[in-house]
Amino acid sequence: MKKIINTTALLLVTFVSFGVAASSSVHLDSANTDITDKKSLQNGAKLFMNYCSGCHSLGLMRYNRFVEDLEIPEKDVAENLMFSGEKTGDLIKSTISEKGASKWFGATPPDLSLVSRYKGTDWIYTFLRGFYKDESRPYGVNNHIFDSVSMPDILWQLKENKSEQEFNGEVRDIVNFLDYVGEPAKLVRSAIGTKVIGFLLVLLILAYLLKKEYWKDVKYGKWRVKG
Repeated sequence: MKKIINTTALLLVTFVSFGVAASSSVHLDSANTDITDKKSLQNGAKLFMNYCSGCHSLGLMRYNRFVEDLEIPEKDVAENLMFSGEKTGDLIKSTISEKGASKWFGATPPDLSLVSRYKGTDWIYTFLRGFYKDESRPYGVNNHIFDSVSMPDILWQLKENKSEQEFNGEVRDIVNFLDYVGEPAKLVRSAIGTKVIGFLLVLLILAYLLKKEYWKDVKYGKWRVKG
């Protein structure tokens, strides 16, 4: 019950912080995420922890999942993805204080554990690529699908230092990582699902061959009706 309450609370925080869903008239670009792509997930985890984790938490994710699911060596996790003396079994919390967040952004940045399930990967992908200059805003930027957003363009350095194609790839990796975070069990479920379908196909063939064998006896064997 406690887990359900915590999950519901995170969803509500995300809803309030991100506002009303984008209008249906807004075009969303396809993220084309693939959580079976371990290299993409590894890069997405690195980018998220370096660019996003200062403000945004992943309150349902622990650092040791990076080792177990993403196959990142524990040493690399400790040296490159943990910045405040955390332990690998700790939940991923942002380093920003509530007071500081309220002062700089007007509200506490939302936890992003479930944002991919609420907003969808296409929305996140389009949002992160949708910043444009707007001097009327406190941070000098606005967003095409989230008007008057209080968040700065955290990926501006990537955008300046990479080609458009490379930048889009980096954003896709972040979104792919958030897609995984929204439901880590999907990795296991997808792998098991493939094996189960394969087993059922083999079972279907065996059942069909067995059915043919039985019907041989029915039609031509001792149970054949003689005229």
